[in-house]
Formats: sequence, structure tokens, C-alpha cells
Amino acid sequence: MSPLAIFLILVVSLTVLLVTLLTKQFQEENLIYSIKNQMSETKTKAKTIEKEKVVAETLNGRFAMIGLIAAVGAYLTTGQIIPGFV
Repeated sequence: MSPLAIFLILVVSLTVLLVTLLTKQFQEENLIYSIKNQMSETKTKAKTIEKEKVVAETLNGRFAMIGLIAAVGAYLTTGQIIPGFV
């Protein structure tokens, strides 16, 4: 195999590992958040944020940072933001 193929396999496997770990972490955070909200229910009219929105925004931010790192890595290795696209 060529060095490029080995590098691509490494990058894809690291990405899959990272997504798996983040998914497990978000499931745990979601569980903790829901338990905390159930325990601290008050009778005030305070505005509460749904747990799905909190998890979605956190996940969105982390994947945006992964995309930014991928763009910087592509630019550093090839000199182009999207390799092969003129």
C-alpha cells in the first residue's frame, strides 16, 4: 500500500473513534442533564432550555471545530482548502 492510503486509513479510523467517543460522552451528559432537571423542578416561571437543544448545540460546536481542524490540515498538506477542487 502507498503511504497516502495508509495515511487516509489512519485519518478515517481516528475520525470514527472520535465520533464514537463523543457520542458516548453526549449520551452520558444527556442522562446527567435530564436527572438534574428532574431533581430541580421548581414552581417558578423560569425559562428552561430543553436538553435536546443543549446537546445539539454542543455537538454542533464540536463538529464545527473538527471541520476547522480538517480544513487547516488540508491546507497545510496540499495548499488547497478542498484538495483537487480548483
